[in-house]
Amino acid sequence: MAGEKQEAPWPVPKFHFKVTIGDKGEIAFQEVSGLDTEPDIVEYRAGNGVDFPTIKMPGIKKASDVTLKKGMFKVDTALFHYFMEVKMNTIKRETVTIQLLDEEHKPMFTWTLKNAFPMKVTSTDMNAQNSEVAIEEMTLAHEGLTFENA
Repeated sequence: MAGEKQEAPWPVPKFHFKVTIGDKGEIAFQEVSGLDTEPDIVEYRAGNGVDFPTIKMPGIKKASDVTLKKGMFKVDTALFHYFMEVKMNTIKRETVTIQLLDEEHKPMFTWTLKNAFPMKVTSTDMNAQNSEVAIEEMTLAHEGLTFENA
């Protein structure tokens, strides 16, 4: 079926979003990845069981580290300054919200990271053969991911 006759809703586009990092406010990123969570799998098998396979159960939930990418600007070194605030066990942990927005800039979906802090900042690579924008990235560790839709 082509697009001229739409009988069902279309999938949501993923290119319009905003990221807010605690009291640091909204920062414009080009890309966000790592918004996934999964439980550890606990396996058990009783020694006197008739069947040989193990029983599998969900265990402790774990979430991936989240990576944020943005263009580098001469006067914007906020990510490096944020990373430099990390000292052994003394970083201020932030609530980070990532919102996928509709065409009216209203949130459709919200991912919230609990107690997030920067664990890695990567500067741009450089290549004289390419006409590309300089991109920096920051990886956040956090203690939980929640999801809600508006």
